[in-house]
Amino acid sequence: MQVKIHKGFDSFSKSIESEAKTDVSGTVQEILADVRKNGDAALQKYTEKFDKVIPESWLVPESAMEEALDNLEEELYYVLQEASDNIMIFHERQKTDSQLDFSQDGTILGWKVTPVDSAGIYIPGGRAVYPSTLLMNAIPAQIAEVPRIVLVSPPGPSGLPHPLVMATAALTGIKELYAVGGVQSIGALAYGTESIEKVVKITGPGNAYVAEAKRQVYGTVGIDSFAGPSEIMIVCDRDDIPVEYLVRDMLSQAEHDPDAGALLVTTSEHQAKKVAVRLKKLIPTLPRREIIEASFRGRSAIIVAHDMEEIFEVVNELAPEHLEVLTKDPFDDLHRVRNAGAIFLGPNTPEPVGDYFAGPNHTLPTSGCAKFSSPLGVQDFVKSSSVISYSAHRLQSQAEQIIRFAEEEELFSHAAAIQARLDNL
Repeated sequence: MQVKIHKGFDSFSKSIESEAKTDVSGTVQEILADVRKNGDAALQKYTEKFDKVIPESWLVPESAMEEALDNLEEELYYVLQEASDNIMIFHERQKTDSQLDFSQDGTILGWKVTPVDSAGIYIPGGRAVYPSTLLMNAIPAQIAEVPRIVLVSPPGPSGLPHPLVMATAALTGIKELYAVGGVQSIGALAYGTESIEKVVKITGPGNAYVAEAKRQVYGTVGIDSFAGPSEIMIVCDRDDIPVEYLVRDMLSQAEHDPDAGALLVTTSEHQAKKVAVRLKKLIPTLPRREIIEASFRGRSAIIVAHDMEEIFEVVNELAPEHLEVLTKDPFDDLHRVRNAGAIFLGPNTPEPVGDYFAGPNHTLPTSGCAKFSSPLGVQDFVKSSSVISYSAHRLQSQAEQIIRFAEEEELFSHAAAIQARLDNL
C-alpha cells in the first residue's frame, strides 16, 4: 500500500492520476428518456436490472416504516433522536421571514418568502446506508414548511429500502418513501410516473450516475448542487497533535468512495513520515480497504508545505468540502479561510461530528464549488418573490426618470406604460 508524501503542492498536483472516467452521460440520458416516456414500466425494467428485485409497490407501506422504527435498538433510537434535535435547532436559526417596508408616501417594497411546493430527497443505498443524509435533507425541508416531502431509496433483497432508512423516515414523520433508486428514481421525481408524482426540487447525494441525472434534469426541476466525491483537507502546524488523530481523520473520507480525496498538509516532514507509516500499517486491516486503497492511489496524499502562507493560499484555491484546521490557534487562522464547505476548528472537532451530530448540514459543496456555493440549508427549500406597490405620489415623482431609462434601451412600450399612468394622474 503506497502513501505518497509530496514536498509542496506543485509536486502533488503533477502526481494526480488522470484516469479516463467512464462517460455516463449517454447512459443517463437514455434511462431518463425511457422513464419520461414509459413511467412505471421503465422503473420496473431498471430496478430489476440494477437492483435484481421488483418491489410489490413503489410506495413503501407506512406499516413497514413503523415496524422498522419499532425494531430499532433503543440506544440507536435515542442517538438518531438527539442528532435530529441538534440538526433541527441549528437549522431553525436559518429561517427567514417575509418582509414589507412601508414608506410615508404609501409605497410598499419587500419580499415574500414561500417554500417550494414539493421536494424529492435521494437517499443512497449502495456502498453504505445513510440515515444521516435523510436527516440532513429532510429536516431543513420540514423547517422550511415544504408541504410535500418525498424520499426515494434503492430497494434491498426484500424489495424495501434498508430498515434504517425506513426507521429514520418514520422518526421524521415522512410518510412518502419509494423503493426505487438510481437514475430511474431521479427521472420519476423530475417527470412523474403513474405511481410517483413529480416534485419541483431534488436534493441528496448519489453516485456518478445519480449526480449526472440531477444535472440533466436541472431546469425541469431545481437541484441542490452538482456533487462530486467526498474530500477532506487537514491543515496542521503542530507536532503535538496525535498521529492517530490525523490518520483516522484522513481515513474518515477516504473510505467513502474510490474517488474520494484525503489530504494532510503539514509543515513538519517528521510528522508526515509518521502518519505515512501508520497509514501503511493500518489500511490493510480495515473493512473498506479496497475503497481506501483506491482513494490513496488517486486523490489522497500527505503534503509537506513550506509555510502557513502557502497552505492557506492553496486552501482557498482548492476550496475543500471539509477543512480541518489543526493549527496553534485555529480561531486566529479562521479569517484566512475564504473557500471551504465546512470548517472544523481544533483537535476536538474531527469531521464526523459534522457528519452526524453537531447540527450544521453535512451536504456540502465539493470539487472546488465552495468558491461559490454553500452547505445545504433551509434556504434551499424556499424562494422569495419581490413585492412592489407604488403609491401615486411615488410613481409621479419618478415617472420621467423611468421613461428616460426605458427610451435609452429603446423599449418604448415600457416607457408608454409609465406615460399612460402619468397622463392619468
